[in-house]
Amino acid sequence: MKSPRPARAAPDTGLAQERLLLSEVLKLIGKSLAPDVVLREMLHLLSELLGLNRGRLVLLEGKAEARIAHAYGLTRTEVARGRYASGEGITGMVLATGQSVIVQDIDQEPRFLFRSVRRDQLPPQTVAFLAFPVTIEGRTVGVLACHRIRSRQRALSDDLALLRLLATLAGQVLQLESLVRRETEALQAQNALLRDALAAAASREGIVGSAPALLKSLQDLDRVSGSSATVLLLGESGTGKELFARAVHRASPRRDGPFIKVNCAAIPETLFESELFGHEKGAFTGAASARSGWFERAHGGTLFLDEIGELPLAMQSKLLRALQERTIVRLGGRNEIAVDVRLVAATHRSLSHDVELGRFRQDLYYRLNVVPLRLPALRERRQDIRALALHFLGRANQEHQRNVHLAPQALQWLEEQDWPGNIRELGNLIERAVLLADATHLSADALAVWAESKTSTPPVPGLGSSPQGELRDYRSIDSHSAEQLLEVLRRHHGNQTRAARELGLTPRQFAYRWKRHSPTILDA
Repeated sequence: MKSPRPARAAPDTGLAQERLLLSEVLKLIGKSLAPDVVLREMLHLLSELLGLNRGRLVLLEGKAEARIAHAYGLTRTEVARGRYASGEGITGMVLATGQSVIVQDIDQEPRFLFRSVRRDQLPPQTVAFLAFPVTIEGRTVGVLACHRIRSRQRALSDDLALLRLLATLAGQVLQLESLVRRETEALQAQNALLRDALAAAASREGIVGSAPALLKSLQDLDRVSGSSATVLLLGESGTGKELFARAVHRASPRRDGPFIKVNCAAIPETLFESELFGHEKGAFTGAASARSGWFERAHGGTLFLDEIGELPLAMQSKLLRALQERTIVRLGGRNEIAVDVRLVAATHRSLSHDVELGRFRQDLYYRLNVVPLRLPALRERRQDIRALALHFLGRANQEHQRNVHLAPQALQWLEEQDWPGNIRELGNLIERAVLLADATHLSADALAVWAESKTSTPPVPGLGSSPQGELRDYRSIDSHSAEQLLEVLRRHHGNQTRAARELGLTPRQFAYRWKRHSPTILDA
């Protein structure tokens, strides 16, 4: 009597396992295209659900050699041994021909190498080896292979059909991953070019750095520069608002026109109207001739009103009218003068808060706040401190004919500071250190000393300083002409304290002479 043949597994059981395997693999592909995750789990499920063991995915490295890139059921040593040349063994044959190979009994196949897994590590019964090509765009890039015990209840044809499908899926995963990687690399390269371009363009304007916060401000600047819209620069003192204002002007269609800067904090309240709108002859005592104001001088270009939060309320309404009507009337005059001016304003104050307190007109605030552009504080772009320090160092060395260097520890110390005065404070410290350093190599300790002494800077030759700080020798009221006062004040961008220091005066002495010479200066 013949012994009964082993019962075959119910067809629906094998089909359910295949569906479960494919469902899990597709879920993984939906979540991630990382081959390490998807392909290893595919090999895991092949073993756990269908008993196709020691699965591996062999991928080409270069043109003629391949190695096991993903595996399940193999030790690290076995994976490391899995290297094949094209045409070498069964795996190499599949790579070379692009055709699948079915080995019914590996012990009877002379081309089977037993390279990765030794024969004594395999089951003693007959073992089959199934290998399928993995292709991308018609090119064989790898091999999906596994061991199979021949005496199985599941039909070989079912296993072959599933493996062929999984090899196709593996190729698609690898192709998608390759496409995503290439696109990502292309985007990264493009972003790097854009960052370099922005940094290069910014450097030409004196804006140094590549921190994300700065690049965001530069991108916003680039978007608005081509229009004629009013720009409001917001940020703490010392963040480089004037440089940004000049960058807006030079990137605009008005680049060939004048760029006029007015520091609202440096103009006495009684002179605002004459400074901005000009005056006619005889408008006030000493007005011996007519004089154009900053609006007229900026015609066809850009007018930069720095510290606009300091503008007196009485002038705010007149400024609003000039912006809305695009006309001005000189002090003492009757005729309207058309002006074509693009306004860039800047402030470190919260204008919205000033509006609530009644210090700033709400309608003017809305008129200025068309395109607000925020400048980041230096503490928000610490990665730029080193580049800025070296930029200021090179400039100070050139201007003062020095050859001072910063030690690596000094640069690190600079990066660790808070810089409440932002870029201006950093630049001033570097210049002070270059001027006053005894050595050519500045250490962190030396910088710390100069930083602590910033409120009582030692005398610098040529700046009119004295050991008594704010005390000065007696000077006659006529010690400086109106032209001298105006020239020095312009050189220091309206900063009376610095102008006074250069002339050897106290700020009070300078202010007194400025007020006394005001009628003459207005006629200049």
